[in-house]
Amino acid sequence: MQGMPRSVFAYARATSGRHQLFLGALAVAIFLLTMGPPELQRRIVNSALRSGEFERIAWLCAGYGALVLGAGGIKMVFNVYRGWLGESAVRDLRLRVYGHGIARGDAPDLEAEGADMSIILSEAEPVGGFVAVSFSEPLMQIGTLLTVFGYMIVLQPWIAAFSIVLFSVQVLFIPRIQRMINRRAAARIQTMRALSGAMIDDLGPGQTPQHRQRAFHERVDRVFALNIEILWRKYIMNFLMNLTHHLGVIGVLLVGGWLIVEDRLEIGTVVAFITGLRQVNDPWGDLVNYLREMAISQVKYRLIASALDPLGEPAREAGVAAATP
Repeated sequence: MQGMPRSVFAYARATSGRHQLFLGALAVAIFLLTMGPPELQRRIVNSALRSGEFERIAWLCAGYGALVLGAGGIKMVFNVYRGWLGESAVRDLRLRVYGHGIARGDAPDLEAEGADMSIILSEAEPVGGFVAVSFSEPLMQIGTLLTVFGYMIVLQPWIAAFSIVLFSVQVLFIPRIQRMINRRAAARIQTMRALSGAMIDDLGPGQTPQHRQRAFHERVDRVFALNIEILWRKYIMNFLMNLTHHLGVIGVLLVGGWLIVEDRLEIGTVVAFITGLRQVNDPWGDLVNYLREMAISQVKYRLIASALDPLGEPAREAGVAAATP
């Protein structure tokens, strides 16, 4: 059997390279259309306050609707195509694992059979899902962030700089919390594999059903504790991210309101900024989620690759990841 690629990204390139290029093109189209809605909102509000020409407002609203319809259609195709690509990767991984189990022959290897069961039933799906977003997701979210911040800088540099500083604060806590989550996710994967092996294992020498039941309960409790620890850290990070986002909105309203009072800024610009901040918050959160899934998927992929290629480079990397406290 052909060896597994070294990383989940190499696997994605090897199995879906041309599809990733098409998804990348759709991602570029999506983030280039990002700035249409806030700019049209700004023009509609300013037109209503200044000229009072309803015909102009009606045309701008029609343009807004057409833009939303077009962008929504592209995003629908993008999401369906990514879903298909992810399911194709899941199918490929399951078939590889099953074929590897057949090639092993009839010699009983309960540990390997437990790993195969865990991969086919639970581990292949998240790895395949990550393959679908491995290249297009960061391209779309980073492109959206750069587009929105670039638009905000052109519109009002000082408010834009204030918003960028507030979002930069998240760099202080996100990586640290994410590393904690990644370590616990790797430990959870190893524990789940041990559970799968224990379910099909026979009693060994000196073991009693009570010993086996106690060991099983300990592993289940360990998975439960790891899941709770991950939940706490995940939602603490989400809370801090939402807090910094709303601080940004407060800052825009405060500074923008002062500039409006001083007759140095239009109301439509403040509306566009608030919309822009909302459009920044979503891709920023999606990018953080992507980085989380990337780290977890790398660990899962290395464990899958180590099961299929025990002497390969992914197996050695998986051993290092599993041993990391």
